[in-house]
Amino acid sequence: MANNTTKVSLVAALVLMLASAAFIPEVDGAGECGKTPIGSAAASMSPCLSAARNSRAKVPATCCTKVSALLKTAPKCLCAVLLSPLAKQAGIKPAIAITIPKRCSIRNRSAGKKCGRYTVP
Repeated sequence: MANNTTKVSLVAALVLMLASAAFIPEVDGAGECGKTPIGSAAASMSPCLSAARNSRAKVPATCCTKVSALLKTAPKCLCAVLLSPLAKQAGIKPAIAITIPKRCSIRNRSAGKKCGRYTVP
C-alpha cells in the first residue's frame, strides 16, 4: 500500500510541476543589447573590424552608420560588444575600438564615460 501511495504522490508532484510550468511565464532577460544576443550585435559590427584592430585604419562609412545607430538605441551595447569574448577572439583591441565613435566624428558620443577599464575619448 505504501508503494502505491508513493507512486501516486510522485505522479501528483509531476503533474503539478508540468501544470505550473505552463502558467508561469518564461523570464526573457534583456542585457546591454536588449533582446539581441551579444553575438548577433557583435556580428552586425563586422564592417568595423579593421578599424577596431588598427588605429590608423580608415573607418568605413558602414561602420560609422552602425556605431551611430547603436549609440542612439543602446549605448551600453557598444561597450558590451567591444569587451565581449567574441571581440577578443576576432582580434579587436578595445583601446582602439573605443575610439571609433570619435574617428567617425559622431557628436553625441559618451565622451569621458567608462567602458570597462577604458575611457571613451
